[in-house]
Amino acid sequence: MNTLYERLGGATGISKMVDDIVEAHLNNPVIKARFLPYLDKPERVAEIKKHTCDFLGAGSGGPEKYTGRSMPESHRGMNISEAEYMAVVDDILGVMEKHGIDESARKDVLAITYALKGEILHQ
Repeated sequence: MNTLYERLGGATGISKMVDDIVEAHLNNPVIKARFLPYLDKPERVAEIKKHTCDFLGAGSGGPEKYTGRSMPESHRGMNISEAEYMAVVDDILGVMEKHGIDESARKDVLAITYALKGEILHQ
């Protein structure tokens, strides 16, 4: 059986999805206000995308090494609500479906997002 990394399309597939996930967040009325300030900081957006790709790659069995901050550190002071968290999850799953990622892989990613929920909410 292929690893989750392979089912997500490897580095190329993950990178394309991350681009679309960021775009989805910018268009999502529940969370776009958190992302709009970054539009004036393309270098920061690139850094966030790289960390996200590395995080997803390493977490799904790929060769990437994640060197970013922990989930609690990354989200400290943001006080992310349940509604915002769910909006992010919905965007991720919607992009995965748009990219033709099978239901099994989407469920695996959903399980990972729920495992991280406590490290993200209300930090």
